[in-house]
Amino acid sequence: MVKTVMRGNEATAKGAQLCRPHVIPAYPITPSTMFPERISEYVADGELKAEFVMVESEHSAMSAAIGAAATGVRVCTATASQGLELMHEILFIASGMRLPIVMAVGNRALSAPINIWCDHQDTISARDCGWLQFYAERNQEALDLMIMGFKIGEDKRVLLPGMVGLDAFVLTHTQEVVDVPDQAEVDAFLPPYKPEHTFLDPKRPVTIGSFATPDTYMEFRFAQDIAMSKEAPKVIDEVFKQWEKAFGRKYQKVTAFECKDADIIIVSMGSMTGTAREAVRQLRAKGKKVGLCKITVLRPFPEKELKEVLAGAKVVAVLDRSLSLGYGGPVYCEIAGSFVNDQKRPMIQDFIIGLGGRDILIKDFENIVSKCEATMKSGRPEKVIDWINVNYEPAGGVK
Repeated sequence: MVKTVMRGNEATAKGAQLCRPHVIPAYPITPSTMFPERISEYVADGELKAEFVMVESEHSAMSAAIGAAATGVRVCTATASQGLELMHEILFIASGMRLPIVMAVGNRALSAPINIWCDHQDTISARDCGWLQFYAERNQEALDLMIMGFKIGEDKRVLLPGMVGLDAFVLTHTQEVVDVPDQAEVDAFLPPYKPEHTFLDPKRPVTIGSFATPDTYMEFRFAQDIAMSKEAPKVIDEVFKQWEKAFGRKYQKVTAFECKDADIIIVSMGSMTGTAREAVRQLRAKGKKVGLCKITVLRPFPEKELKEVLAGAKVVAVLDRSLSLGYGGPVYCEIAGSFVNDQKRPMIQDFIIGLGGRDILIKDFENIVSKCEATMKSGRPEKVIDWINVNYEPAGGVK
């Protein structure tokens, strides 16, 4: 391994290169442009034997990725924000055809208004497309999850595409020390791709993905759901353990920090986790029983692991860097749903935070914990869904 200072986009590109992909169709979009730039340099310099395909849009990039993957080769790409939404209809085709494409996504807010900074609305809006979803806290995780994404998705029990989210600018453009594995180590961890099924072959012409009647469509979806909800969780655990054994870095779907005796547990995802962890340390030093639960894998949803960590808390504070308009936070919705049939469950509060790149600071976590303490005292939250650090007063005093 070699320790190198690199940006998050470079880390995902390097991780992809080490996996020896055969085809990389990509279209540039802020803040992920550096991924296709760097991959194209690897190809041009002879460091990667692959086809880099320049396309006219993100819709075309995912279409080309599907065409390439259907021939039985390893494929990756990258995008962000509006680019991911332009791919949206094609994302379902990739997962429905069970093609293990891996895609880096620079998590960026959606328009309008135009905003190029970080939140998770882009990938959250794609969480029902049948893709595995991983969220990186640091650049090291972005590189590692790219490599593991191929191994998980290509497992014959899974055969699903996956996306690795890394926060816009906070990670994509920020330089950190990254431990880059040797090529031989990655080759040992991730053997050459041997597809379970090869569809597109001129010598064996077939029609695929053409039409499914009501007699068969549900069975296709059922098979996908088995792969996502039953098989993928087991494979993810296996691959995470294999990674730790090979490279010494431990990964879990859900990681607990200071949660064993915590009255209040904060649930976070992505780069804000580092700030949350430091806030927990400072609050612990003041005698407050606060813990942190970090989500790395959102799809498949880690219900079992989350409930094991959160069940003992009095109040759970879910941080959503995205919004389901008219309801609240999507991650809150899923966590709350996990406890709906439990007689003994924590009070769960939702905090909308950091949209459009709004800074998330230690004082914000102190504010959140203060609100949770008030909930413990009163026995019910003043607001189930709350917005943090919003400078807006609705007309007419509406709350």
